[in-house]
Amino acid sequence: MALSPKLEIRQGQTLIMTPQLMQAIKLLQMSSLDLTSYVEAEMERNPLLERADGEGSEGAGDREGGDRDGGEREAGEAPSSGNEGGNEGSGEGDGDVWLSSELSDSSRDIAQRLDTDLSNIYPDDPGTGRSEAGAGDAQQRDPWQTGLTTRTGSGGVSEDYNLEAFVASDVSLQQHLGDQMVLAIADPVERLVAQVLIDNLDDAGYLRLDLDDTAARMGIDRAHLERILAVMQTLEPTGVFARSLAECLKLQLIEKNRFDPAMEKLIENIDLLARHDYAALRQVCGVDDEDLKEMIAELKALDPKPGSSFGETLIQPVVPDVIVRPARDGGWAVELNTDTLPKVLVNQTYYAHISRQARDDAEKSFLTECLQTANWLAKSLDQRARTILKVASEIVRQQDAFLVHGVQHLRPLNLRTIAEAISMHESTVSRVTSNKYMATPRGIFELKYFFSAAIASAGGGDAHSAEAVRHRIKVLIDAENPDDILSDDTIVKMLKDEGIDIARRTVAKYRESLRIASSVQRRREKKAGRG
Repeated sequence: MALSPKLEIRQGQTLIMTPQLMQAIKLLQMSSLDLTSYVEAEMERNPLLERADGEGSEGAGDREGGDRDGGEREAGEAPSSGNEGGNEGSGEGDGDVWLSSELSDSSRDIAQRLDTDLSNIYPDDPGTGRSEAGAGDAQQRDPWQTGLTTRTGSGGVSEDYNLEAFVASDVSLQQHLGDQMVLAIADPVERLVAQVLIDNLDDAGYLRLDLDDTAARMGIDRAHLERILAVMQTLEPTGVFARSLAECLKLQLIEKNRFDPAMEKLIENIDLLARHDYAALRQVCGVDDEDLKEMIAELKALDPKPGSSFGETLIQPVVPDVIVRPARDGGWAVELNTDTLPKVLVNQTYYAHISRQARDDAEKSFLTECLQTANWLAKSLDQRARTILKVASEIVRQQDAFLVHGVQHLRPLNLRTIAEAISMHESTVSRVTSNKYMATPRGIFELKYFFSAAIASAGGGDAHSAEAVRHRIKVLIDAENPDDILSDDTIVKMLKDEGIDIARRTVAKYRESLRIASSVQRRREKKAGRG
């Protein structure tokens, strides 16, 4: 068969992801903090964007060197023109003139307004009373003009205050130990080795380092390294530089003078304590029930992670994106949290002003691109807010019983149910529910919390939510009798009697996710607690 070129016409459909569409999708799945950072970066990059509330950005009047036009000024906004002379002869007192006028940058004007020299008002200030001859010198500038300044003993002005130097900063664990190390160790070589040990601590204060390799790398013997480590283990907080949990507890007990032979045996067999095998612990330690209970109480009072109090990770509080309140008609009022929504405006007046002054096509193209980007960003933010509100309103409608009665009435829900109800795609609902939180009368929950798998009903009725079943398991275990600990099989039977068809392995999985011990461990723990 001969090969020959030919033309064909084919019809097809393709989805092209434009940059604007990709931006809208990106904004939709952002959290409130990420969205704020993104909008701040866009406002720095785009001169046509400004805050809707007028904070943190320059308006058109600022860029043009004057006030906005009267049509653009917000309602109730006073003009920024000076009015120093407006109060003269108006019959107002001198105090009103002082309050209504702006502070001048010159000490001479202030002295004339007060009808006295500044040195008479501030006699202890060495900067007042200077002659105006040196006013032009940068080092003799008036304090009202330069702001806060530090002064030397001779009355001269030194460098400006660094206000950030007065703000308390968090001290890291490494800094805290480094300050103590220079006092505990005098030899420069040993200080270098001690600094290596400090740098290899984890966030909990444990030393994650192989001593043999470290000694060979530092060119010292193992015994010398252990002596340095012993000194470092005496620093505060007590328990740092431990290589295991047992050693961490041992260091704290030694500091409290409570590391006796019985406690030493307890530390060496701490695995038995984790399994709640109190009978074996009593035999190993050679103590009775009362002494063992006191020893365990002392261990629980210790800090297993002594370095965690110096964590540098800043914990951000959860700020809800949606707020749900009871309505007067018995329903629920769903509204967006306006504090988490960036408010931006496109400054059309500034665009019209500078577009007339564009000198070439490159500047015109840049301004046009900025206008299109600004308009699309404002539209994307508005669409994002509407989509979040739409999805949240449907979630509230679906989970009305949860808001009224609690978690035991949480319905099984999936993304498809919400997507079909509001005529959106499942991927859109998934992006909306990511990193978004809802404040309800029962607490703040992530939107994904309301989506859970369905557990079949034993009687063929409505399915049960997996979260509601997990809560029911916790309630049953919390109310169990110490003399009759519930096993997983017993919990399965009790749930089936309540109409919940669930397997034993599912009960075990839910119990472990709740960090609840097995029936054997719970029996040992509660029996020891009664004893």
